[in-house]
Amino acid sequence: MESSISYRPRRTMLYVPTHVDRYMEKARTLDADSIIFDFQESVPPQYKEAGRDILRRELSQSTDYNHSELVVRINPIDGEWGKGDLEAIADLKIDAVLIPRVESAAQLLETIDVIDQSRPDKVDIMVNIESPLGVLHAEEICAASDRLVAIVIGTTDLSNELKVNQTKDRLGLLPSLSIVMLAGRAYKKCVIDGPHFDLKSVEACEYSCRQARDLGFDGKAVVHPIQLDYTNDAFTPKQVDIRRAKDIIEAIEKANAEGRNVAVLDDRLIEPSLREWAERVIALYNTVKELGQNELLGSVR
Repeated sequence: MESSISYRPRRTMLYVPTHVDRYMEKARTLDADSIIFDFQESVPPQYKEAGRDILRRELSQSTDYNHSELVVRINPIDGEWGKGDLEAIADLKIDAVLIPRVESAAQLLETIDVIDQSRPDKVDIMVNIESPLGVLHAEEICAASDRLVAIVIGTTDLSNELKVNQTKDRLGLLPSLSIVMLAGRAYKKCVIDGPHFDLKSVEACEYSCRQARDLGFDGKAVVHPIQLDYTNDAFTPKQVDIRRAKDIIEAIEKANAEGRNVAVLDDRLIEPSLREWAERVIALYNTVKELGQNELLGSVR
């Protein structure tokens, strides 16, 4: 059974500091759904120009990064480096620009206008929401523009400004994560959880990934390639999910053929809205399969 919808996976969005040659070269070989070439937080001030030069060199030579979506995170446009970042990427073939620390609809629209003045195309827009003010204004940000395709939460900065302890269960962050998730879903935006920074504990990272999945996130930001396999896996539908999705679609279709709008499956009522979930699961699974990945081994290429 094929899904009738298309779905762009963003299970993993890998931040890559642009000023480090070996990181940029390595990024071409990695199974990240999206690569975020970072001009901002991971690049020290003295290396900002080097990061621009290296990115220009790499993307001018080739934009072949396997299946990865190519995103550039710029510095704030009202700061020292933002407009220079836009000049550096003006003619580069990329999929999206990620705007850091967005806190209002007005700020987002102003930045989009500056981006559009710098490029011949209307590139997709993504935003970091990473402050209490950004969380409180998440709805207006998500409603501001159809160009906005994804929100990437900056959980470290948000935790610091909320003054919450960074516990394994992220209890202090949950209200903010839920607010952003609600806003994103209300306006049909992709919502990405922030990265997990404990590189040595696979168990803790897997827990964080699965928590994010269960909270409804489409994927997770990643700060090191070592995290890619199990983060991809956490957001990849399993065979049991596919069987369930197909059973739901079949049950709804059978019920409709019999003049009923609600189906019964395994003694549970199945409402029509569940079909959307089922089709999304199948679409994501099929897309991942086309990439040569599976639920157990990650990449099988």
